Amino acid sequence: MNIRDATEADLATVVQIYNASIPGRRATADTQPITTESRHAWFAEHGPQHRPLWVALMDNSIVGWLSFQSFYGRPAYHATAELSVYVAPAYQRRGIARELLQKAIASSPSLGLRTLLGFIFGHNEPSLRLFESFGFERWGLLPKVAELDGIERDLIIVGRRVSG
Repeated sequence: MNIRDATEADLATVVQIYNASIPGRRATADTQPITTESRHAWFAEHGPQHRPLWVALMDNSIVGWLSFQSFYGRPAYHATAELSVYVAPAYQRRGIARELLQKAIASSPSLGLRTLLGFIFGHNEPSLRLFESFGFERWGLLPKVAELDGIERDLIIVGRRVSG
């Protein structure tokens, strides 16, 4: 597997992988597919030196991605980022998310980050286990803040400090 910075040409595949997660109702609060056009501004917020967006490739095909997102949009939070990781359904449970997350943690000090966060639905046990296996702790619980198909869902905030 190879991990590299995403390019504008990768955006449609990134969106396709994201949209594939929507029907499962475990990984995103979006309930309808998004468009590539709607993600151009989001893509522009990422850059290799500040808030990367990485794609994971197998056999020259994008099979997953990880993004760093600025937390809360205020300057005092400059050393904190939220991580999001998505893997194409056909490639899940192959260690792709694990490799992306491992690289994110290792790269964080060089990106000026000291705190990493994840926002994970309480019923998404695989993602909670993945983050916790890397030392993320449960820092917060927002009970029943999302409604998916008529079911209220909790959001768990996991966090980890990284050394510089």
